[in-house]
Amino acid sequence: MNKGSIFKIDLGLFLPILILITISLTALFSLQINYFNSQLIYVFISVIAYFIFSHINVRIMQIYSWQIYIICLISLVFLYFFGIESRGAARWVDIFGFRIQFSEIFKPFLAFILATYLSSRSLSSNTFFVSIFFTFLIFIFILIQPDLGSSLIYATSLLMILLVVGFPLLWFGYGIISFIVASPFIWQLMHDYQRQRIFTFINPASDPLGNSYNSIQAIIAIGSGMLFGKGLGETTQSGLRFLPERHTDFIFATISEGLGFFGALIIILSMSFLLYKIYNIFLDSDDKLCKLYAVLVFSILFIQFVFNVGMNIGILPVVGITLPFVSYGGSSLLSNFILLGILTSIRNISQDKKVLEIK
Repeated sequence: MNKGSIFKIDLGLFLPILILITISLTALFSLQINYFNSQLIYVFISVIAYFIFSHINVRIMQIYSWQIYIICLISLVFLYFFGIESRGAARWVDIFGFRIQFSEIFKPFLAFILATYLSSRSLSSNTFFVSIFFTFLIFIFILIQPDLGSSLIYATSLLMILLVVGFPLLWFGYGIISFIVASPFIWQLMHDYQRQRIFTFINPASDPLGNSYNSIQAIIAIGSGMLFGKGLGETTQSGLRFLPERHTDFIFATISEGLGFFGALIIILSMSFLLYKIYNIFLDSDDKLCKLYAVLVFSILFIQFVFNVGMNIGILPVVGITLPFVSYGGSSLLSNFILLGILTSIRNISQDKKVLEIK
């Protein structure tokens, strides 16, 4: 690798991220200066992490992929007994004064492990069901934290990658049957408030001051922003705290109220362009690992984006999923930058390999 390439970045990936982070920091500054200061620190840490992982030797990660998986699994079990509890959920651990959410941080590594496994195996039933089994273990331990949002991201990303790999559709039928059989067990693992969110999504008017409150306030905030918004710092729903989680799960509603339809459109276009660039990496690569990992990165970001915007505008249930690169939170931001860092490293290695083969 050339010495001058240490700080080389893909502007196609970073330009939409820069736009999203700028909007995020501006919105957080208008809400509370402490949010802005903390998120700015997280941005610096995450960018450093991107450069580190964009130059990491992924071949070494491949060698120790199962050891990494075991560490992730043990860490999730550890959280169940010793995690910091907040609002009824034990998802976090303090490391050097920073609160880390393992279910977020592990996404890029578990995605890499899954891509590594599938890229080195044939399309056999054993490969199919082993992939489901090991992902299901992670899914269960995250679900009981409880963290329904992250567990849905893991499950949906697995489904997307298995479809792209090309396993027979009949096997997915077996998987669906297995899920239906396990659904009563999964339903019992869910907390009461999670079940109520599903019920109130079906009938929002049944509990407007309870479980439907967040969704109703988000819709009001987005609608009141109209075309050009009220101006960040001049909002009522988010500014006067009628809108809960205004800086995390419902920051899209906060920005839509402040900057209106055009502010929301900038976010949607920026995320769409970022996903388009990741899709191009998938198309342009001949390396199987690179293609599969690109699919998982696309899936993880796409699912977060669609679910977050969907629950903000009331077409999906509230499940606690952040908006990539926009929502407040260090773990989510760091996880997404590591995702792209590893993708950049894999792509660079595959491109170098292609150049050597041509020579």
